[in-house]
Amino acid sequence: MEMPAAVAKQFPCQKCGARLDFAPGTTALRCPYCGFENPIPQSDEEIRELDYQAQLTELAGNEETTEAERVKCRSCAAETTLPPDIVSGSCPFCGSNLVITAQCKRLIKPKSLLPFAVAQRQAFDAFATWISGLWFAPGALKNYAQSEGKLTGVYVPFWTYDCRTTSFYTGQRGDDYWETERYTTRENGRTVSKTRRVRHTRWTHVTGTVWESFDDVLVSASNSLPPECLHKLEPWDLEHLVTFADEYLSGFRAESYQVPLEGGFTKAKEIMDLAIRASIARDIGGDHQRIDSVRTQYDGVTFKHILLPVWLSAYRFKEKVYRFLVNARTGEVQGERPWSGWKITACALAILLVILALVLVLRG
Repeated sequence: MEMPAAVAKQFPCQKCGARLDFAPGTTALRCPYCGFENPIPQSDEEIRELDYQAQLTELAGNEETTEAERVKCRSCAAETTLPPDIVSGSCPFCGSNLVITAQCKRLIKPKSLLPFAVAQRQAFDAFATWISGLWFAPGALKNYAQSEGKLTGVYVPFWTYDCRTTSFYTGQRGDDYWETERYTTRENGRTVSKTRRVRHTRWTHVTGTVWESFDDVLVSASNSLPPECLHKLEPWDLEHLVTFADEYLSGFRAESYQVPLEGGFTKAKEIMDLAIRASIARDIGGDHQRIDSVRTQYDGVTFKHILLPVWLSAYRFKEKVYRFLVNARTGEVQGERPWSGWKITACALAILLVILALVLVLRG
């Protein structure tokens, strides 16, 4: 649903009038020019789980939504907040040149976030160290790592889900038992009779019910970043979530969620299913387990819409986009990487030459 244009919030410095940005690792906005700091008011509001079914009912209404100015990349379809006074630039997710045409969308409002704790300088050092450790990386990538300012701070949207599950299953329990078998074999030209222990499995049909309770099942609401890299940035210190405030976003970008609330819960069910099946296997017992069917009931479903901080760099190599991510709470680096074909070829040739030289030496 498109809305009238909104104005991005700005926080001017009380001393020099410049825009204040959030200072990672603090609870204050800091002026990049005169160093003036403005503390962010800390809320006593409890970070609550919201009722899932009630929210689905209210999505068509106005509650728990926010109107925010967004820009959509035509190359990768990522949607992020619009930085103040910016009319052109590059997409932080794919590096494409971007001419900003703002649009407003009505979205579920995030209620909490993890503020940036790792500063850009620290993130850049971790990023450069990671790149320097890559074997057979193109020289252009090494040069790219020497250029500062390539990391963009982005708040990435996530859902968390809590629920209780009741799972009814059917399956089979396998219990091993051993039998002594007699067999014949040839030894020293003679046929001899011997015995051996052979393992068998006795299968029994079983049914049962298991109950599980899930807390903060984390699901990415972004389609713009490689899911395997996002997953490897975990764990996140969700116990340190703070109440959402616009001040934390000052100086950073914030991506809009692309995975809706209901789609996120579908992904959460897949994550929970792994734990449920492990619980069923324990309940079946025995030496082996087979699960034939599972029917799960989900009760008391609640959720949170949260933002998690990531330093992001998008790098183009031979028309393909590679993304590098830094967890802005821990400094953990993950990313996609290109390979240098000529370096791999040169290494293979060098190894062949060494082998050839060794063969000639041995023959000589």
